[in-house]
Amino acid sequence: MAASASVGVGLAISGRLGRARGGDLRVTHEALSLAAIGALVVHAVSLLCDAYFHPTIADLLVPFHMNYREPYMAIGIISGWLMVIFGLSYYVRDRVGVNRWKALHRLTALAWILGVVHTLGEGTDAGATWFLAVVAIAVIPAALLLIVRLLTTRAPSAPPARGGRSLS
Repeated sequence: MAASASVGVGLAISGRLGRARGGDLRVTHEALSLAAIGALVVHAVSLLCDAYFHPTIADLLVPFHMNYREPYMAIGIISGWLMVIFGLSYYVRDRVGVNRWKALHRLTALAWILGVVHTLGEGTDAGATWFLAVVAIAVIPAALLLIVRLLTTRAPSAPPARGGRSLS
């Protein structure tokens, strides 16, 4: 849920809402991102204690290492790593350049989508109605913001030609 909230707030910052309240929302976005990373760590550590699953550390950190409910397990591991990398990249944005960081950070939405796919395909409760309702409550608002963002983002227009003849 923290990841969905963080993605939603991040999309709000980058959209019209964020232009008015960007500074206020950035602190919220950072806190939600760190909470999501913390939840990922708790999720992985709790799986180490699972009496049924019995994973090793490598099973939880290396995609395709453990052959359990593939590809959802690998998708979850990849998503987790990407969320950690993109989330913590905020703290090195000045070193990599703000424009390069923004381009990289936009991929967080892809990592989040992979996390949603993992959530829907993995685990014993994945198909239960109550579980799907909880996931929908967390995912739908951020997904709608992502869709709006994708539909309203325009490609940069080409600069007008200099000294060339008009085709009309």
